[in-house]
Amino acid sequence: MLAACNLTVPKRLAGVSLELRTGEVTAICGPNGAGKSTLLACLAGLLDGGVDAVSIGGTALDDLHPEERARLLGYLPQSPEVAWDVSVETLISIGRLPWRGAPAGETAEAIERAIIALDLVALRQRPVSQLSGGERARVLLARVLAGEPRWLLADEPLANLDLAHAATLMARFKAEACTGRGVVVVLHDLAAAMNHADRVVVLHQGQVFADGAPQAALSEAVLAQVWGVPARWLGEPGGRALSL
Repeated sequence: MLAACNLTVPKRLAGVSLELRTGEVTAICGPNGAGKSTLLACLAGLLDGGVDAVSIGGTALDDLHPEERARLLGYLPQSPEVAWDVSVETLISIGRLPWRGAPAGETAEAIERAIIALDLVALRQRPVSQLSGGERARVLLARVLAGEPRWLLADEPLANLDLAHAATLMARFKAEACTGRGVVVVLHDLAAAMNHADRVVVLHQGQVFADGAPQAALSEAVLAQVWGVPARWLGEPGGRALSL
């Protein structure tokens, strides 16, 4: 369990408390400025969230050795930087750094699984500088997957992806959760959250406004109150579309 207790970041979060479970895809949704990215950064241990802060399985993140924390948490920020113009495969392999000393075959298999999962086989030798925005987004997520973290935290991972790759990525998140990992994603695409998440946490003005199954947390009443728009859900469960 990944627990966040009474997280408070001035002008961003106001006493947010959550208990997140492995085996689930949890979507964090909310309008601009609601505190979504701040919450994810706190869960990754990158921001001080206050006295109670964040723990994994009852152990505070601050008490974990950095290498152990890196094995447990895989974090994909909204605008990640790439410092070197290396090949796709080399960049993905950096995700294995927390596992230094692991057998070479185990490392190679983890890298290969990540490459295949994100449809990057044809791009593996291409320099990162020659990738499109969507291709680069997939490579950076593959780097996180190669580390095989217990918790996968991704901030707006669908932002640069086309329709097909966005659908594939949400299916991948679901598959990762089914293996026993915890997946927490910040999403602006409410239909993706409705159709693919097991749980949705809606933030509004730095606080948890709704938390539960997608149908309840993203109800038309919640959309009207939080986003301020009259909206209707169309279609059947698993294939819903939002009409404004």
